[in-house]
Amino acid sequence: MHSAEPEASGALLREGVEALRLAGSETARLDAQLLLGQAMGLDRTAVLAHPELPVGAEAAARYRAGVRRREAGEPVAFIRGRKEFYGLTLSVDRRVLIPRPETERLVELALQEVRQRLTANRADGEGAPIRVADVGTGSGAIAVALAVSLRRIGALATVEIVGLDVAGDALDLAYENATGHAVGAAVAFERSDLLGAEAGTMRSPFDLVLANLPYVRSDAMAGLPVATSFEPLLALDGGADGLDVIERLLGQLPEHLADGGLALLEIGADQADLIVERCARVLPGWACQVEADLAGLPRVALIERG
Repeated sequence: MHSAEPEASGALLREGVEALRLAGSETARLDAQLLLGQAMGLDRTAVLAHPELPVGAEAAARYRAGVRRREAGEPVAFIRGRKEFYGLTLSVDRRVLIPRPETERLVELALQEVRQRLTANRADGEGAPIRVADVGTGSGAIAVALAVSLRRIGALATVEIVGLDVAGDALDLAYENATGHAVGAAVAFERSDLLGAEAGTMRSPFDLVLANLPYVRSDAMAGLPVATSFEPLLALDGGADGLDVIERLLGQLPEHLADGGLALLEIGADQADLIVERCARVLPGWACQVEADLAGLPRVALIERG
């Protein structure tokens, strides 16, 4: 019995794009390219450059199965099992929120702050490490991206990073990502409800507190894309005004943020005024300003101890 003739990658790609467009995907072409590349063991640029490549029956079946999952609304990142973030490829699945490009701005600001503090420490002759907490670490995206960036500039040994999350299964994935990028020994992962007392070995105060906590308003959850329904509700729903969880963290900062410390908190694009008002109420005398992301939208609240 002869095996089926291989199909051309270009024809398969067109088939997938059409199916995903009919299913309502706004990124049908990109989705199909990523899924075909995954099935063939190639990156999407190779798929695009060589539409004549033969695709065997098994790879074609994997691709079509992936397209069906995407038609049902499942995020491409979960189908592929990975997501690119800050130049890294991270493992992701339904245990965690998929890292978003806008969160890269938080990593940029954190790296900038750590570098400034390292320079100041050297000038003052201080040898104490800079302590950083990534609260609600999820996949570990922020903590791992920061650690890898610090390793590249030879500064990782002078910074202590801990990733905290209330979900133990998320911490397992975060550790997997840290290990995969060779920073498993440099980033500790501990179970904790925000900066609460559940983390047995956590030591505060921290010089820098980073957090991408849920900030979607509860009444807006139903209007989110279908793909978000595959992500943990705990990582998205921020309560009535979207700031319930963030406000709890604000209330913990006086106990856990060092004198002269800084908190960098990701917020929704429509929450700039709200976070400033909330900080003024919960943390009177502290400073709060909001930095925009690369799209020019309010994205990260910088909160300094008063």
